[in-house]
Formats: sequence, structure tokens, C-alpha cells
Amino acid sequence: MSEAPAQPGPAMATRTAQHGWFHRNRIKLAPWLFLAPALIFFAIYVVIPIFQSIWISFYEWDGLYNADGSTRATWVGLQHYIDLMDDDRFMTSLKNNVLWLVLFMLAVPVGLGIALFLNQTVTGIRLYKSLFFFPFVISQVVVGLIFSWFYNPNFGVVGFVWEFFGATPPAILADENLVTYGIIVAGLWPQIAYCMILYLTGLNNVSPDQIEAGRLDGAKGWKMLWHVILPQLWPATFLAIVVTVIGALRSFDMIAIMTQGGPYGSSNVLSYYMYETALSEYGYRYGYGSAIAVVLFAIMLIFISFFLWKMWRDEKGN
Repeated sequence: MSEAPAQPGPAMATRTAQHGWFHRNRIKLAPWLFLAPALIFFAIYVVIPIFQSIWISFYEWDGLYNADGSTRATWVGLQHYIDLMDDDRFMTSLKNNVLWLVLFMLAVPVGLGIALFLNQTVTGIRLYKSLFFFPFVISQVVVGLIFSWFYNPNFGVVGFVWEFFGATPPAILADENLVTYGIIVAGLWPQIAYCMILYLTGLNNVSPDQIEAGRLDGAKGWKMLWHVILPQLWPATFLAIVVTVIGALRSFDMIAIMTQGGPYGSSNVLSYYMYETALSEYGYRYGYGSAIAVVLFAIMLIFISFFLWKMWRDEKGN
């Protein structure tokens, strides 16, 4: 007499159900499995430090611990943010950041103009593209050193030009009224090259059919650029604006190399003032430096959120 087949137990049924759920949802889960390592690193090194900076900004802390491992931080609440409103150096840094933000946006139209000039088939155009691309591939430190020599009134190009016209060369990096503009010009050099690359990539994706249709409708010159080409370059424009805004607000390396915030703090920006306050050789106020970092992050978040909202609205409208 044959025995009846064994019935699956509860454990086997559970494993079968789990395997079935994973099998049914494997296509949905696959992207998240690939993204998981990047998301974990992003959370550890970006998201968590942001909240830690916000939390530390409510404390007065020199970054040290007691012998027993306890923290030496003292709760001060919003006092750091109140003190920022009366801090002349913070206000100078904030004003310089606004100046950086306004003038740095020149990189977008200038980069577009250079890209339009280079987007043609002529002899030697690859060499010209390489020369315009060169500032983007060199380090910001090297750019800062080059322009520091360039601005030197004794042996720099600026000094030779002024002396050629019989004028006394200005010490741009030592002049409180000129130093910020001089550093911004230095920062614009590689930023224009980056925007140019974005626009050259976008111009390769411009539809020739739409250009031909525009020509048939009589569009040429500025009309062709404004009504046919620029709308198709909106993704490149959006990315160029976002990257330029971020570059203007985190302008640390150029300041550190060229002036270290001088003369007399007149070229300071929020990122360098934050470093100077919390992490430099003379910095010991971690809480105050974190408050500066939070203000800088809030400004950046407002601009980026606005552009993301605008892009989402445009995509929804389409």
C-alpha cells in the first residue's frame, strides 16, 4: 500500500511565499539593489553630516572631549544664528557670496557663445576646442596660482600692460575694492569652459528638422537662436545654471590659494569663513562654524529647489 505524499510544512510554505514575492518583484527591486551601495555612501557621507552640522550649530563646542570621553559641548540654542547677524565678517562673506553668485552667472551665456562658435566644421576646430577645454581639466589650485602670478604688479601680465600704457599697475589681490572681482574672474575661466562643454553636448542633440523648419519659416540669426535652438538646449542650460550656482556658493579653493580671505577679510566667502572659524589653525568654534555652514546650505538649497521645481513644472507642462 503506497504512502500519501508528505504535505509541505509551515516553514516550507513561508520560504515558497517569500521566493515567490521576490520572483514577482525582481524587476522592480533590481534598480534599488544596484543603487543601494551609492545610496548608503550618500547617506553616510552627505545626508548624516548635514544633520550633524545642524545639531552642532546649537552648541558651543571646541571640538574636544573630556578625559572620560564625555563631550565638552554646551547647549546655546539659536544664539549662534543671532550672533551671525551682528558679525561684520559674516556679513562681508555673505555679500561676497552674493557677488560671486551674480557675476558667476556670466559663465552660462559666455559658455553658450563659445559653444556656438566652436560648433562648426572648419579646419583646426578640434585644436580650438581643446584649447578652450583646457581650463576645465586643470586643478583649481593651479588656476589660482596662475592668476596670482598674472595679477602680480611686479612681474605679472597685468603689470606689463599697465606699464606699457604708462600707468602704475594695481595690486589687485591687495586692494580691498578689487580683490573679490579679481578672484571671480579667475574662477570664471574654468567655469566658462565647463558650460561650453555642456552646450557643445547639447548642440549635438539639436534636431536638424526643427532648424530646417525654422529656416523655411524665415527664422535666422537671433530669431533662430531664441525660438528654435535655445528651447532645445534647456536641459543643458538647466544643468549649467545649477552647477554654476553651486560653484559660486562653494568658492573655497580659489580664496584659499589666492588670498586666504585677505586683505583684512575683504575677500572672504561663507565657505572659507566657516573653515577659518571651525577648522583652521586659529579656529576652535565648531558650533559657530556649523551655523555658518547651515546658512550656506540653506541658501544653496533654496536655489537648487527653485530650479528643480521649475524643471518639474516644465516637464509636467509638456
